[in-house]
Amino acid sequence: MSLIDPFGRKINYLRLSVTDRCNMRCRYCMPEAGIEKLQPREILSYEDLYRIAQVAVEQGIEKIRVTGGEPLVRKGIVDFLTRLGQLPGLKELVLTTNGQMLAEMATSLRAAGVRRVNVSLDSLDPETFVGITRWGDLRRVVAGLMAADRVGLGIKINMVVMRGINDHEIDEFASLTVNREVTVRFIEYMPSLKEPNWRARVVSGDEIIHRLSARYALEAIDSAERAGPAREYRINGALGKLGVITAVSGHFCNNCNRVRVTATGMARSCLFADNGVDLRPLLAGDGNVALARGIRRVVIDKPSRHHLDDEQAEYRAFAMAAIGG
Repeated sequence: MSLIDPFGRKINYLRLSVTDRCNMRCRYCMPEAGIEKLQPREILSYEDLYRIAQVAVEQGIEKIRVTGGEPLVRKGIVDFLTRLGQLPGLKELVLTTNGQMLAEMATSLRAAGVRRVNVSLDSLDPETFVGITRWGDLRRVVAGLMAADRVGLGIKINMVVMRGINDHEIDEFASLTVNREVTVRFIEYMPSLKEPNWRARVVSGDEIIHRLSARYALEAIDSAERAGPAREYRINGALGKLGVITAVSGHFCNNCNRVRVTATGMARSCLFADNGVDLRPLLAGDGNVALARGIRRVVIDKPSRHHLDDEQAEYRAFAMAAIGG
């Protein structure tokens, strides 16, 4: 079975959030004081999250990315990942993390069936890193990356590029791919918190590639079948890869293959969509027919694109941690 939206896009990728809690306060993700925490009763149980994942796979989802907040802060996460990894029909189980707890959990994640981790890392300078994350410890992230590499987890490093804050580190991040089989992805700054003059922070994907091309010989490469929205490149002779995600300057909606479910059970077809389908009531019965119908409704309602590149467009502010961005 396949999930096809009204615009002919095959939807085979689910981002599944397991918590809104996070042990950092990244400036582009949530306010310094954090967000109003969900009550435990508002968070779906692992059993309910598993049912959603199971039905989604039965409907055509092939890849699940577990997100948060920070997914590793939720107790029991390894057992849950182990169950997900054994889902018949699931081809790829990956996880997004800020890396603060990765060093001590990498072995368990690999054993649970996780094959790759996407690690949010926005600076290689300790002072800049603290300035962006507020609470983060760069040494722990580096230790986590080393542990992930030792146990054979694939590694993607996600860098949100912000003009005047960390954009001077683009070359240094790119150099990480020369002698290592890692992928570094440069992500355009997205205005989830709706801060004034946010566009001044955006470094476009084209500018990033232009800067890198001044130092490195780059070649464009094809993305994998279930890959996300990145345009991918390789420095000639490098072991790893580079990616650029142009969420603002050049939307990638034409090739979008994903839906997402929050930790409260709200299914959304786009990060910037105002509407969604509440799956929680559909979990009440013993059968999965209503749940399957709800998942398909999300796909049917998927918009053609977002409008972040329209300076007149309105969008609602949100904390990325609450949605599982």
